[in-house]
Amino acid sequence: MEQLAAAGQPIDFSLIALFARASLTVQIVMVMLVLASFWAWAIIIQKFISFNAAKREADRFDRAFWSGQPLDDLYDRVGEEPSGASERIFSAGMTEWRRSHRDDGGMIAGATARIDRAMNVAINRESDRLTRGLPFLATVGSTAPFIGLFGTVWGIKTAFEEIALSQNTSLAVVAPGIAEALVATALGLVAAIPAVVFYNKLSADSDRILGNYESFSDEFSTILSRQLEDG
Repeated sequence: MEQLAAAGQPIDFSLIALFARASLTVQIVMVMLVLASFWAWAIIIQKFISFNAAKREADRFDRAFWSGQPLDDLYDRVGEEPSGASERIFSAGMTEWRRSHRDDGGMIAGATARIDRAMNVAINRESDRLTRGLPFLATVGSTAPFIGLFGTVWGIKTAFEEIALSQNTSLAVVAPGIAEALVATALGLVAAIPAVVFYNKLSADSDRILGNYESFSDEFSTILSRQLEDG
């Protein structure tokens, strides 16, 4: 690099060239940040798809649930292997409801509490599905800038070592090494900024979806409690 600068030949500042000229440590940092960025975007896209599917499924089930058809008929149609989150929560409650009936037609004591627990377990499972992958976005958003900064500091250290060895402090000699180091910081920001933005967005969306599940669970539990009192 110093020979090219001394000869007055143009230096390639493309990203590929900067990566190729960087030290092994900085190259490892760059590769880590690029992989983290791709993984983060894969999670972001997958979450948008799954969240939209969950919202559509919840809307369809709400229309069926509040259509006025008997709950037993809806449960028989959903079956024991429901396909969506709302159906799984409903199925958990209805399964416990049917198990709480005695052979003489009466109800086993504590049926309401067991139904609530069954639906809460189902909601917790859906929460795990919805939030899976979000901690990785939070980790990338909080650590990527510092990982990039480490690569930059290491690259600048290497650049100054090369300057000391060549005993040439001209800008043509200094600039390429500094540019290679700064690429690590840029990659850190490229990975971190989308991760932070979409982590906040997706966390809010998941909280909203889970809130709807909990509201449905409360309404469904109220309906079953009313039927218990009427019975």
